[in-house]
Amino acid sequence: MRESFAAVLTVLRKELTDALRDRRTLVTVLVSSVMLGPLVLVAISALVASLESRAEQREVYVAGLAAAPTLRNFLERQTYTVKEPPADYEAQLRKSSFSDPVVVVPADFEAALARADAPVVEIVSDSANQRSEASAARIGRLLGGFGRERAVLNLALRGVAVQLLEPIQVEERDLASTQTRATRITGMLPYFVMMAVLYGALTAALDTTAGERERGSLEPLLMNPTGRWALVVGKWGAVACVSMLIAVLSSFSFLPGQWVLRSDTLAAMFQYGLREALLFLVVLLPFAAALSALLMAVAIRCKTFKEAQASATVVVLLTSLLPLVNVFNLGGEAPWHLWVPALAQNTLMTRVLKGEDFGLAQVLIPLFVCIVLAGAGLWFVARMLRQAALK
Repeated sequence: MRESFAAVLTVLRKELTDALRDRRTLVTVLVSSVMLGPLVLVAISALVASLESRAEQREVYVAGLAAAPTLRNFLERQTYTVKEPPADYEAQLRKSSFSDPVVVVPADFEAALARADAPVVEIVSDSANQRSEASAARIGRLLGGFGRERAVLNLALRGVAVQLLEPIQVEERDLASTQTRATRITGMLPYFVMMAVLYGALTAALDTTAGERERGSLEPLLMNPTGRWALVVGKWGAVACVSMLIAVLSSFSFLPGQWVLRSDTLAAMFQYGLREALLFLVVLLPFAAALSALLMAVAIRCKTFKEAQASATVVVLLTSLLPLVNVFNLGGEAPWHLWVPALAQNTLMTRVLKGEDFGLAQVLIPLFVCIVLAGAGLWFVARMLRQAALK
């Protein structure tokens, strides 16, 4: 037992040394994982800040405003600046060169109001133009306010009680906490972290298996009087160490990343501290170990590094697509989500961002799946190495 443990440490030291020799790849992976948090948060905060600045400008573009002086008066009383849109605003909206919805007023607007008719006012936007689409709802609420004001004035002129318009009072009460509302914007963070862990393990796993076979250094290694399991565990330990290091750096990169948030609203909503970083690691470390074993199992069958890269595409594709189940599943979380690798990790990390607690059972299920996946991968690698040694 002592000799096997010493052999594992020897192989582990050798693989880590080989990984450290490729400094360019290692530095690129480490720097990208450290910069992951700040870069993602900067991108999100820049988007939120741009939307907030647009809302603070309080500008509205109206076509045919000369035919609607009452509407202009209402908009200006709401402290909005009314502007004329470009002549070709429809074409510019399609090209995304113009990012504001346009209110189109008919020529008989005032006459229709005088006849107590309902003139049709259009809000022209492009759903493919995200900025114009985001402002369309705000303009719609603004025009709804104008309609309610006109209705109240018409009833008051006829001596009708205004309360008849609203026989009931409706109040909205949002049960979501501040952190839960923030996940509508920051819900993509677990996905980026998992992809960083995946690509951190990918290069090391492929190099220690298919890479050594291509270089011709695997066969001499198998000639050593070392147990196959000690060799496999040592190699897997080195790959898992690199992947876990990426997980640690990625999780903790969001702590200083909060310093660069440009949006005060997002900074108040995004609560990510040491507790959240540690919970991320509880979820990610077993996943990193399982991914390392799985990638080694895929690559050990290949004779060249390029062939291993092509084969590992399946693992990369599944890891990137499975978390999207939460996006397209409108029914919420299901118990089976915790039994699916990548999807389970994304689910638990999203709960962390929401500030929700999860029990021990919800952690043990993904842990059990990761252990089974890692064990199966290591068994397959040991089997392939045994066959290679016999040949």
